[in-house]
Amino acid sequence: MSDTPWPARLSPKALSVSEELPEHPQEMVRDVLDSVGRDPWSSPPFDVRDPEGEDVRPASVGQLTAVYWINRTAGRLYARP
Repeated sequence: MSDTPWPARLSPKALSVSEELPEHPQEMVRDVLDSVGRDPWSSPPFDVRDPEGEDVRPASVGQLTAVYWINRTAGRLYARP
């Protein structure tokens, strides 16, 4: 499973945490990030009171939450644990 590229760039901490996960949760995280990669604006901002933080967003499926940052300049997602 670790040979499959991630649909978003993971922070070093997120990458190390993901390597410790069993295969099923890894697949769930990949699916969540793949989904938000298609429409990153579909999730609400992480903190709606912070107008400068609108690019930091959480995406959840059940108890699993992936917090990601939309890097507008590079046109990519960046995920953190």
